Amino acid sequence: MDVVTKLQHRSSSPPRDFIFSRIPFSPRKGENSYTKLWIFFSAAVSIAVFLYLLLASKRINSPRFSIIIDAGSTGTRLHVFSFVISPKTKLPVLDLASTSSLKVRPGLSSYSGDPSSAGDSLVDLLRFGKGKVPRDQWGDTEVRLMATAGLRMLDAGVTDSILESCRMALRSSGFLFQDEWATVISGSEEGVFAWVAANYALGMLGGDPLKTNGIIELGGASAQITFATEEALPSELAHVVKFGEATYKLYSNSFLHFGQNVAQESVKELLSSRSAEKSPTSRVFIDPCSPRGYSYSVMSPEASTALPISTVEDHSISHASGNFSECKSAALLLLKQENGKCLRQECRFGSNYIPKLQGRFLATENFFFTSEFFGLGSVQCSPILSLLVSISVKKIGII
Repeated sequence: MDVVTKLQHRSSSPPRDFIFSRIPFSPRKGENSYTKLWIFFSAAVSIAVFLYLLLASKRINSPRFSIIIDAGSTGTRLHVFSFVISPKTKLPVLDLASTSSLKVRPGLSSYSGDPSSAGDSLVDLLRFGKGKVPRDQWGDTEVRLMATAGLRMLDAGVTDSILESCRMALRSSGFLFQDEWATVISGSEEGVFAWVAANYALGMLGGDPLKTNGIIELGGASAQITFATEEALPSELAHVVKFGEATYKLYSNSFLHFGQNVAQESVKELLSSRSAEKSPTSRVFIDPCSPRGYSYSVMSPEASTALPISTVEDHSISHASGNFSECKSAALLLLKQENGKCLRQECRFGSNYIPKLQGRFLATENFFFTSEFFGLGSVQCSPILSLLVSISVKKIGII
């Protein structure tokens, strides 16, 4: 029933016995008009308050928007989220039909040679965002930029210059923005955000910590592992997340240089150096990890994230053999590098400590894209997986 119908219904009902009508008084001469004026004023105020509360409740339940810019190593993606706040849980509930994203390439790290131009790469993204958010809500819509491993690999001064260029673009975007909202998040934070987003999307938060899903991310320049555990953890790897009355102790760690793109180059570089030890004069090596007949140049992982291939003069040529067993052996050699520097009883990943894995895990990002390419089983989830972090994960594969 709308407001007009309610008011018409009430006007046809018997007059209500308002409390002030019970107060006995004998109006004096000249006070009758004053009393009527006072009653009229009181009624007007009451109606105004009623309408204000009605409109305010509509504002509370009206769609809101938030923009997250995920600045990854291979590209930058802008997410526009439409949501309402649940009156019961006080948590955002996404309107998936109004949630959208756009990605541009290359990533911000490619502007290491010209940091002042990094902000220009956001122009098309921000234009896309303005097309998705109603104009009258631009000033109330927060826009945040979170950069990940691509910028973590650069010198601090270069990273700061790139971020400042982006801040200039965001300040003039028309959206709500503060300088501290454009930053580089740590690898552990990246993992925690992904864990919260995934378990929120799957309805796992608020219950038994050991029934939540762990996250294994494979990005372009780094990999992250995050999951709930009861084991005692080093303080730098322990993170506490509270959701309602539930408290979760998380292990979260990031492995820089072990993202898919950089790790692939690292394996090639490892194979190239081992081949050079055997045949110092030869620049050709066998690559078992690429399909037979595939040919390419190889360079260092550091150069591959910041420079185009044409700028690297000294590189080797591979002959792809497509041998899975030998590729697996090469990958294990890479994972075991620096294992001798392990300071704990067991390090499953180089010198990095990882506690015993527990429960189910979601393999995200490049794990999903690889399984999708080969037609392996997968589960599709909603874009809510990107809500808190800006980790552009829309689909996940369960392992």
